[in-house]
Amino acid sequence: MILPPATLGMLGGGQLGRYFVMAAHRLGYQVVVLDPDPASIAGAAADQQIVAAYDDAEALAELARRCVAVTCEFENVPAASLALLEKHLPVRPAASAVRVCQDRREEKAFLTRAGVPVAPNLTLLPNEPLPALPDTLFPAILKTAREGYDGKGQWTVTNGAELTAALATSGVPCVLEKRLPLEGEFALTLARSPSGAISALPLVQNWHSGGILDQTRSPANVPTLEAEAKRIAEHLIAALDYVGVLTVEFFLVDGKLLVNEMAPRPHNSGHPSIDNAGCCQFELQVRALCDLPLPKQAEVQPAILLNLLGDLWQHGTPDWAGALALPGVHLHLYGKGEARPGRKMGHVTVTGQDWQTVEAHARTLRALLGLPPR
Repeated sequence: MILPPATLGMLGGGQLGRYFVMAAHRLGYQVVVLDPDPASIAGAAADQQIVAAYDDAEALAELARRCVAVTCEFENVPAASLALLEKHLPVRPAASAVRVCQDRREEKAFLTRAGVPVAPNLTLLPNEPLPALPDTLFPAILKTAREGYDGKGQWTVTNGAELTAALATSGVPCVLEKRLPLEGEFALTLARSPSGAISALPLVQNWHSGGILDQTRSPANVPTLEAEAKRIAEHLIAALDYVGVLTVEFFLVDGKLLVNEMAPRPHNSGHPSIDNAGCCQFELQVRALCDLPLPKQAEVQPAILLNLLGDLWQHGTPDWAGALALPGVHLHLYGKGEARPGRKMGHVTVTGQDWQTVEAHARTLRALLGLPPR
């Protein structure tokens, strides 16, 4: 067990890292962030920042000297860097688990071996002839094997000609997935400690717009789906021998859950827990890293989260005063500089004692901020 005031390491300087720093500080820890951006928002909140690339051997050695354990805020930290750190101190999640999650080819193969249902898919390379593809595979989505997120690195294709063009545009290995008629999108965030304890936040339901998360309902309040999601997620944690926070995204198709992908970290859809749960996903991350006791059951109140993208700033600063005048509104701005279209600048969570009130205030808030109704 790692107790405060120990110093923890964080690879990544974005908003997820920033919230980890805040949760660690509340528990009495210090944090060193390693990120190549000297103006990173997590580094600004941390006790120290090492400004260097994630594969800088000297910087990694310095991080290992300053810290007693390390975690990461996103899955694209080079697995080789995590493996290097593992020679000197605990790294949670381990390089072996992150390696699976950061490449869709490895991830799909792992999920298939684990016996978990996924959408029909196959791996394609940009410089190789296409195999014979059945018409039933279309329409489909072509996704880059690595680093695509929030709709980036993805193309919807309806036939072989469009697929050939998209694959050439990508220029990298890709995964082609059949586009399924979705009845809903859900996510489950859970944590596992080195001692083997597991704690899960409730299942949430997500709605996306343009490939970017738009709104989250927490909890989803679908007991049968939640039980199945927990069974699948705990099975995956065991198969990965995973320690840390893991988020599993699901598609609901024909009444059954399919795994879309895994994130070896807290997730945007887990942000409601900051305001509606006794132990949020970032405190779970700190507790799992340090082998502190995990809560057996996360009790939550009704909440709806709205993502705030840079588009909202096109005509000036949004009406925060009006938003904060609504009961149960919790505004979170991440401290990023430029408000670019599609960039996650923050989120707002509406909480309350009952769903009727929360839903009414969320509708009012969407209209106030100029978001289309949902």
